[in-house]
Amino acid sequence: MKKVIGIGAALVDLLVETNDAWVLAQGEGKGGMTLVDWPRMDRMLATITQSETVPGGSACNTIRGLSRLGGPSAFLSKVGQDSLGKLFQESLKSSGVESRLLEGETPTGCVLSAVTPDAQRSMYTFLGASSEVVPTDITPATFAGIDMLYIEGYLAYNAPWFTAVIAEARRLNIPVALDFGAFNVVEHCRSVLDGVFAVAPLEVLVANEDEAKAYTGLEGEEALKKMMPLAKVAVVKLGKEGALLARDGKIVRVPAFVVKAVDTTGAGDLWAAGFLYAYLEGRSLEGCGMLASRVASEVVQVMGPMIPDVGWERILASAEYV
Repeated sequence: MKKVIGIGAALVDLLVETNDAWVLAQGEGKGGMTLVDWPRMDRMLATITQSETVPGGSACNTIRGLSRLGGPSAFLSKVGQDSLGKLFQESLKSSGVESRLLEGETPTGCVLSAVTPDAQRSMYTFLGASSEVVPTDITPATFAGIDMLYIEGYLAYNAPWFTAVIAEARRLNIPVALDFGAFNVVEHCRSVLDGVFAVAPLEVLVANEDEAKAYTGLEGEEALKKMMPLAKVAVVKLGKEGALLARDGKIVRVPAFVVKAVDTTGAGDLWAAGFLYAYLEGRSLEGCGMLASRVASEVVQVMGPMIPDVGWERILASAEYV
């Protein structure tokens, strides 16, 4: 199978169960992603009594999932020379992902992921060392042996790095898959994203409902139609309603698997893992979407973005995988 490199922020997730009042008190609304500096993160953590620590980051969650499905994969970002950086390295190794991590002087980044009783998560992100990557960090080794680039939209906040990585992949004729990441990213980085799309269509573009609306001003199938010229394959995820996928002018809808959700952290990331695995195997759009839905259904049943072994056993034995 073709090998995918994920490029994104190397972050350690700090998972906390909280309530709507706490989230609203932060001032950014519910369900998105907010960048914060370390002083603010420190103040927020002081209000939390208990949290679970899990290595994460959007693209990394996807790449770890892809590896567990059997897809050859690598991950590139930058971590600090600290205990969280070592934790992150070990997480890649245990998931079978080739580490192409760089080391910086700033502490390893982290995300406070606040989960409310409705299973919705709001994220507050300190990028740390992962924000230090620059275009000169791209070397001949970056894309050696790589057949696809998967990049998270969050990196558009670091526009020089984001655009340079995509430009280099295109120069090497490596197809690019992009997940918008969050509606905040689309709102804040619209000009950067537009610049990337203006050069040429991507291979794959993935958005959830909020992100698609933020970019197109439309919803559902109308949003997807407006996204279709931007990539060979365009996707709008609809949460518990499934997803819409388009290729070559054809639109298909796939359902979600009905399960009891306790936390949506990582749901979109693991959806992408299932999709990419099936896509690189050359499956139909329906097949890609169904495996994506199956993988996502497992991660929402647990706290955090990591599916336990028993969940992976169910996935690998499922009709959607086989």
